[in-house]
Amino acid sequence: MHLIARNILPLFAFLISLVFAGSAFAIDLDSAKAQGLVGEKLNGYVGIVTSAPSPDVTKMVNDINLRRRDSYRAIADKTPGATLNAVEKLAAEKLIRKTPSGQYVEKSPGQWVKKP
Repeated sequence: MHLIARNILPLFAFLISLVFAGSAFAIDLDSAKAQGLVGEKLNGYVGIVTSAPSPDVTKMVNDINLRRRDSYRAIADKTPGATLNAVEKLAAEKLIRKTPSGQYVEKSPGQWVKKP
């Protein structure tokens, strides 16, 4: 796993720049996270925390997750020995670690907690 992680790091930096690039949505990912509408999931994707998300939030989450999946797949394809699942897991660990205190992260599937 360490070899995979070492090979993924340069590509992961590129991925992060793509994932967090600006979008045309009424709300952006950082704002949605700060408002407690969405959070980082254990599988490397963004999840909706609120029970009644607006259409803009739902569309933003779906778009971000599609872009993340494409990026994760590209990284896995370019990294010897890597699988999509391994890339997703590594991305989740990094994204959750980078999540600021007070924002939501998934503790177990479907269980959201505010990061201390």
